[in-house]
Amino acid sequence: MANRTSASSKTRVGKYELGRTLGEGSFAKVKFARNLETGENVAIKIVDKEKVMKHKMIGQIKREISTMKLIRHPNVIRMYEVMASKTKIYIVLEFVTGGELFGKIASRGRFKEDEARKYFQQLINAVDYCHSRGVYHRDLKPENLLLDANGVLKVSDFGLSALPQQVGDDGLLHTTCGTPNYVAPEVINDKGYNGAKSDLWSCGVILFVLMAGYLPFEDPNLMGLYKKIFKADFNCPPWFSSSAKKLIKRILDPNPLTRITISEIIENEWFKKGYMPPMFEQADVSLDDVDAIFNESGDSQNLVVERREEGSVAPATMNAFELISTSQGLNLGSLFEKQMGLVKQETRFTSKCPANEIISKIEEAVMPMGFGVKKNNYKMKLMGEKTGRKGHLAVTTEVFQVAPSLCMVEVRKSGGDTLEFHTVWSYYQCCTVNTIVWKTTDIEKDGSATGPSLSH
Repeated sequence: MANRTSASSKTRVGKYELGRTLGEGSFAKVKFARNLETGENVAIKIVDKEKVMKHKMIGQIKREISTMKLIRHPNVIRMYEVMASKTKIYIVLEFVTGGELFGKIASRGRFKEDEARKYFQQLINAVDYCHSRGVYHRDLKPENLLLDANGVLKVSDFGLSALPQQVGDDGLLHTTCGTPNYVAPEVINDKGYNGAKSDLWSCGVILFVLMAGYLPFEDPNLMGLYKKIFKADFNCPPWFSSSAKKLIKRILDPNPLTRITISEIIENEWFKKGYMPPMFEQADVSLDDVDAIFNESGDSQNLVVERREEGSVAPATMNAFELISTSQGLNLGSLFEKQMGLVKQETRFTSKCPANEIISKIEEAVMPMGFGVKKNNYKMKLMGEKTGRKGHLAVTTEVFQVAPSLCMVEVRKSGGDTLEFHTVWSYYQCCTVNTIVWKTTDIEKDGSATGPSLSH
């Protein structure tokens, strides 16, 4: 059961009760939810209709959603249904509990070659299947690679992360997007690029990280990072086998015209070792719900209503299941994250301070940073006044109650550039977190902390 207690407001959309926010972007946010009829846990992507219409994207979104609903692949997050209210589109997706694949690297280090190959095979299976149906991810990165309860890789946001992108008259994409360390050189170059080729480059970076435990392209200076990407300036560590090195160098070819293709990867000897082609589920899928919400007549009978039941003003209470849903599977030690050199868009810490004191101290600390502050009870949004590389930086802070005398504070990037978020987080941490975070010095025999602490 993942519902909030009566101490906070509950929101219902159709048969779903919405819970905590799992992630945010400029066009949408993703919330944890529960199907009240079946008790099933799902993730709901909520898209702002007004923003979509402003960017003339309705046709593209309908195509993307229709295609994604038809995709049934063991390594792609499933889309169950689509609903709409007057102002929002709700995309109901499979919710997986195994956490991010990269969380395993953060907690235990790099993978051995055979295990890395197994995950890479599943990633290529997903990417190849979607490409064959004309769907490109365009933003493959660590937080989009999830694991289910059985450890099976699931690619999330396929065809949805790139909603703002559009194909030009030349058949190429023209929007620079993605996490810088994972982005192909032709995407940065901004002269148009092939979605399949750029997805494959990102897969190559991901394979490198799985086997090395660190990124192939890193530089504290963004232009320095871009120069390394343009030249494919990287070195494989000595523990890579020679066949793995050769394959990675063919994937991380800065020239998209000579870069290896997916069909060539599937025939590669290193890739083929232990390879099992995916089993496909052929199911009848109806697009009636998609057609209904994009019905030009705007028939109100097809619309759902977002209903909020207000409770007393208090921080949202996070119960056991919701708390576990923030971690990698049932590994509660990973709830309170540590940065491991991988690009992250959120972090969490705990505090024994009262919730209102936490919010006040954070607000006091960030005021000199030139942010506009919007508060709604125990949720605060900081909006940057200057336009950065990817628009205005926005940082959301939310306080949850996890025990009578313990709060969890979640800080996440909800708009703008991830690297800019890191800069702000460093300042935020120095000025704010160190005064309110709950630190522990109790170390167990195995060297791990007995309670969560923040160590970046």
